[in-house]
Order: sequence, then C-alpha cells, then structure tokens
Amino acid sequence: MGISRSSRHKRSATGAQRAHYRKKRKFELGRQPANTKLGPKRVHTVRVRGGNLKYRALRLESGNFAWGSEHTTKKTRIISVVYNASNNELVRTNTLVKSAIIQVDATPFRQWYESHYAQPVTKKGKTQAASADAPAEPKKLSNHVQRNLDERKKDAKIDPLLESQFAAGRLYAAISSRPGQSGRADGYILEGKELEFYLRKIRTGKQKHAHA
Repeated sequence: MGISRSSRHKRSATGAQRAHYRKKRKFELGRQPANTKLGPKRVHTVRVRGGNLKYRALRLESGNFAWGSEHTTKKTRIISVVYNASNNELVRTNTLVKSAIIQVDATPFRQWYESHYAQPVTKKGKTQAASADAPAEPKKLSNHVQRNLDERKKDAKIDPLLESQFAAGRLYAAISSRPGQSGRADGYILEGKELEFYLRKIRTGKQKHAHA
C-alpha cells in the first residue's frame, strides 16, 4: 500500500462513512519521512509534481543561523538536538526537523561580536583575553574607526542567558527551514522570552527523566 494524503478514508463531520468510489490517485501520494540525522552532508534530489525538485537531506552537520537582535547570520556547526515539542524520540535519535531546538557552535558568533564591538562577549572571556593580549602591543586604529567602535560599544549589551551560553561555547537555536524539503537546516538563535520558555521545557524534561 502506498502512502496517500487523500481524506477519502476519513469519516465525515457527522460520522458517516464515505463511499469508496475511486482508487488512489498520483496527485494524492505521500512519501516516506526524511528523518534527517546529524552527520556529513548527504542530500538526495526527488523529482516531484510539475518536474520540480525537492532536496531530501538525509544527513546534515551545519546550517545558517540568524542572531536576530544583532542583525547578523553565520554558518555554524550543529552539535545536538535538545528538545522537540512533538516527540522525544526525535531528540534521542538527533533527528533534524523544522522547529526542533538544537545546540550550535557559538564560535562564529563570538568572533563576529568581538570584531564588531572590539570587546569580549563574556566577563570570563575578558580576563582571559586580557592575560592573552598583555604581551602584544595594542593595534593602532584611525580616529574614524575608533569613533565607530565607541558608538557601537554603547549598544553592546548582551542577555545574561546568552552570555552563559557563550561561556560554554554552545548556543540554543531553533530550526526554521524544512530539512526534508529544502535540504538545509537553517534557523535562528533563541533569545528573550522564547529562550526562557525552552530552557524551562528542557529543565522539566530532564527532571522527569531523573525521577523515572
């Protein structure tokens, strides 16, 4: 039996069973889920209706993630899946799907922040940077560049929750693309109320498993 998206087998709103008056149609077909896993990139093409192509990602290891509050996007490595609202099995098997909450490598974002604002992301990083840069001579900047940096530093505030993640070297992110359709795992860094919400969910999930 092929996978069908037809609703002919469903009962009507009043509970009546619908009559079977035709077989399955090609335009009602469904396909097996991609179940995209973490690993070296492997994407298959699928020929679909209208001669178009879908890109079925079977394995992915990186994606483009947007840091909304800083208006920047970086390509970074995906580390693991930490939460999925629909199914815990997808967390255990590290399956990448849309809206999955994952951890990504913070390095590209930290490097961008430090070059953009000319200061470390975390307080912890500040002391390490100070000790590392002590022997090196400070880089001479033009007045124009220095003024720009001073202006930027006025707005260089970072969420304490994000700061602790930068210290650990991992950021929480959500996937907003559909890996099984577009062949990409792109998304955005979690911040503010959304980050707080998912941190609560992850914490309660861990507590449940601890009691079990």
